[in-house]
Formats: sequence, C-alpha cells, structure tokens
Amino acid sequence: MALLAEHTITAIPGRRVIEVYDADAYVGDEAALDAAETQVVAGNGYHLYLLSLQPDMKVQVTIRIWDSQPTPPAEAEGHTDIILESETGTLVVGQLDRGPADEVTLPRSGVYEGHAWWQGRQAAADYYDTTLDQFTDDSPEGELAEAWNRCPVTERYVLDLAYSREPEVVDDDDL
Repeated sequence: MALLAEHTITAIPGRRVIEVYDADAYVGDEAALDAAETQVVAGNGYHLYLLSLQPDMKVQVTIRIWDSQPTPPAEAEGHTDIILESETGTLVVGQLDRGPADEVTLPRSGVYEGHAWWQGRQAAADYYDTTLDQFTDDSPEGELAEAWNRCPVTERYVLDLAYSREPEVVDDDDL
C-alpha cells in the first residue's frame, strides 16, 4: 500500500462543522448533517460533514490518497466508512459559517472510497468547555482567542481514501 498524496488543512469548525465537497457539487444535505451528529462524519457521496464538539478552535483536516484502502489506526478515537465523488478532481474544505479554508487537488477525478477517523476530538472539547468556564465579563479582550491558540491537543480528522472508479455521468437534461 502506497501513499499517493497527502494534504493537511487547518480550519475552524463554524457551528461545529467542517465540510468537504467537490468544487462543483456544493449541495448541502440536512440528512447527512443530522447523521454526523451521531456518526461524527457523514455524507451523501458528494458532500461530507465532520462534526466537532467545539466551534472556535482550529482543527486539522488531512486528506490522504492511497493506492489501496488502509485500515484505520488503532489509536483513532473513532472511524467510519466514507465515499466521496469528485467530478472536478478538486475538493473544498469548508468552514460552515466562515467559507472555504482551502482546496485540495486529487490525483484524478472520480469516486473515492475509504474511511474517516479522528483524534483529539473529546480532549479539545474538554479544554474548550473548561476554558469558557474560567472566563468572565472582566477578562481582558483577546484573551479568549489566545486561549484557543494554546489548546494543548490537536483535534484531527483524517480522510484515508483510495480511487474506486470514474465519476457518475450526469445528463444535462437532469439538471
């Protein structure tokens, strides 16, 4: 098994959500977003939602493309199977209420299958909640933002994907 590409992006989970979707297929999906509430990562094949437990601290999103699907690492806090179709070969990593964080160019367009896994999710949430509890209206301005930057743990989401097949052909009459 060989790693073909790896991209790491830092994003802020606006409203606790990070999105990953094809550059031309931005179609929100309430059912997938609701599913992420219990699954942590969920999608509809074109759009993935990664659900954090906090809305303000930076998280790390890594997209890795393999020549065949690896298994999730033993140290992962959790994982789930995913499918993501990219007709353009460009994925957008979006911050729900802050816009795109960055774009990732895939080795080729098509359908990618694999899994998403995460680490540091609960520890980051615990730090977030504890820090909020310590602040008062009298706390110096900007101190809370500095506290977010001092988080001792990195909340990390990894999408391990392998190319599966060509993208579905879309008939222009169906649009």
